[in-house]
Amino acid sequence: MRPIALCAAAAAAVFGLVGCGEASSPTTHTTHTTNGAGLSSGMSAAAGVHDAADVTFAQQMILHHAQAVAMARLAPTRADSPAVKALAVRIEAAQDPEIVTMTGWLKSWGAKVPDTSHMGGVGSPMGMGRPMGAGMMSRADMSMMAGMSGRGFDRMCLTMMTRHHQGAIAMAHTEQAAGTNPAATKVAAGIISSQSAGITTMAGMLKTL
Repeated sequence: MRPIALCAAAAAAVFGLVGCGEASSPTTHTTHTTNGAGLSSGMSAAAGVHDAADVTFAQQMILHHAQAVAMARLAPTRADSPAVKALAVRIEAAQDPEIVTMTGWLKSWGAKVPDTSHMGGVGSPMGMGRPMGAGMMSRADMSMMAGMSGRGFDRMCLTMMTRHHQGAIAMAHTEQAAGTNPAATKVAAGIISSQSAGITTMAGMLKTL
């Protein structure tokens, strides 16, 4: 694979933190969601016992999702593949509610909510002077992706979003090992399941490009 494809990225395949299910094919997906009534119950469940690992997980995953949404918004005008464009639409629709849910957790815990307003250009992806999160894109990566189009963009999207997913899975494993909040650890389990499936889906899509 060309070096440029290895360092550029893509939002086209994220199906979300917990709520977004990973597609079994580029045109279908199963939703494991916390939207609607589930958002309220999830926020209520999260308001109880928690520890520093839960706070870190929510803060980092909010930023992880926000970057995925920023990447997804590039796809409609840059992607060539209809499947990649369709994934991007689903990403934005699925990730935004998850950001709202975890923002609610942090507020209920009295913890700082990260600033996501800069995620399209990513200076410090963690938003609060922290190092880059697992699988996150740098400012240079985002600039490179914004300058791509067509099949090159599609390959970059799928390649980097695979890395993005791998990072989310790593963070979710950390939450499962160290977190104490039931709602947060449940979200982590959903991430591991859905984004592992997403990695498989994207690998198949890459083979067709």
